[in-house]
Amino acid sequence: MSERNILKKLHRPSKKGWIIIALIIVILLMAMLAVHQFRGDEAVDFKVLGDKDIPQDIVGQVIPEYRDLERALACVVGDKVYVLVSRGEKPTSGFDVRIEKMVIEEQDGVSNLAVYANFSDPEPGTALTQILTYPLQVAETSLKELPDQIELRVQYKQ
Repeated sequence: MSERNILKKLHRPSKKGWIIIALIIVILLMAMLAVHQFRGDEAVDFKVLGDKDIPQDIVGQVIPEYRDLERALACVVGDKVYVLVSRGEKPTSGFDVRIEKMVIEEQDGVSNLAVYANFSDPEPGTALTQILTYPLQVAETSLKELPDQIELRVQYKQ
């Protein structure tokens, strides 16, 4: 075999080599597609408001309407988007809710605001005030408009 034929064989991939190259390309394309699918999640900046900082429109209209329900909802007051997470009616004190994070998820042109919240219940055997309570938390967000959907994702804290 001449030196020239040996060099041609060394530089030309075999069928097995082409199959390996094709598999690598397919894997890379799948990885890029997966990254593109999950890249749509975007953290939302927010600030939890104290009772005195909650806009009067929310205190007077939204909270009385929805405080009995366990849910997350959003509303616009002025030019700001607020999120309210409520636990519903509870028979005693000691129940709490804390908004941990918010994420906008885009899928098929629909924006979903996932609100992650921790719910905590009173310790068994603790002396509690026997009064109806409505644990809730309100946050001012960095959103410029309301999302298409809102989903409350709860984790119970022990």
